[in-house]
Amino acid sequence: MKSLRNYITVAGVLFATSIGFAQDDMKDKEEMVDEPAQEQSNIQQYTPSKLIGKGQVDLKWFNNLYTQTKSTFSEGDEPRQTFFTSTFEFYTGVGQNKRVNLGLIARVRSNVIADRGALDVFSFDGETGTARSGLTAIAPSIKFVPFPSVSNFSIQSSVFIPLIDNESEDFLPINNGNGVFLEQNGFVWQNRLFYDYTFPGNKWQLFTELTTELNLGDGEKSFANNSLNINPGVFLSYFPSSKFTVLALAQHSSRVDLGNNFGQNFTAVGGGAKYQLTKALNLELLYTNFVRGNNTGLGQTFNLGLRGIF
Repeated sequence: MKSLRNYITVAGVLFATSIGFAQDDMKDKEEMVDEPAQEQSNIQQYTPSKLIGKGQVDLKWFNNLYTQTKSTFSEGDEPRQTFFTSTFEFYTGVGQNKRVNLGLIARVRSNVIADRGALDVFSFDGETGTARSGLTAIAPSIKFVPFPSVSNFSIQSSVFIPLIDNESEDFLPINNGNGVFLEQNGFVWQNRLFYDYTFPGNKWQLFTELTTELNLGDGEKSFANNSLNINPGVFLSYFPSSKFTVLALAQHSSRVDLGNNFGQNFTAVGGGAKYQLTKALNLELLYTNFVRGNNTGLGQTFNLGLRGIF
């Protein structure tokens, strides 16, 4: 039987994919002499809740590194396991009034186990029994605003298609039968609900997200198949200036058993920052720590993202 531990540690990686943060209706304090106030930066105007207009292109490259030496399966330290996910997102606006965006998501992963160093994921060496990597999934995606009068509430719906043959591979006796997990071997229907609220004064903003993931497929091919993930998240942002924001976050995940005879949950807290590098490009840094859970790893994530809107 495949090792549940290797399966569950990847849950940290799944948290990652997603996070832009709410910054709407703020004005830059700096103004040019004899000219109008500067336009809003993209980190203010284009939160995950806001859609781009017809003809615009939204590109995002988000990198998540999850590493752990602890879990709820044992006491004390364990051999280190590290999971790296690089996600590429492309969206373009269609129709009028910024209500529909169409896009594609692609996911590349590199995972190492057996107490290898966390940065070994960047070697992509595929060493037998301790590492696997590759293009693992693609997803057609749509974002839409369901209510014209509530432009700061939107839904993103994506169907992830696996591009792998085996979720986990075992190489005895190298790692005592523990498989090197790469990607869930099943279809995932993901829906993400976004909403943001800017407080009076335009210095603080609250962003909320609710993600559901319905995992479909043969229960023998993936630990996650025939289950439903429900993942709420809350993000509080503060803007020292129009080009810079700092934030705190809390996220939770619960897996509901729909026939796979396995459930889990975990909670993570953290923080980060975003900076507008150019008019089109912004940089995002995030950190999270898994503070509690059941049937899960208790690791940390380090995240770096680049987003360009053209």
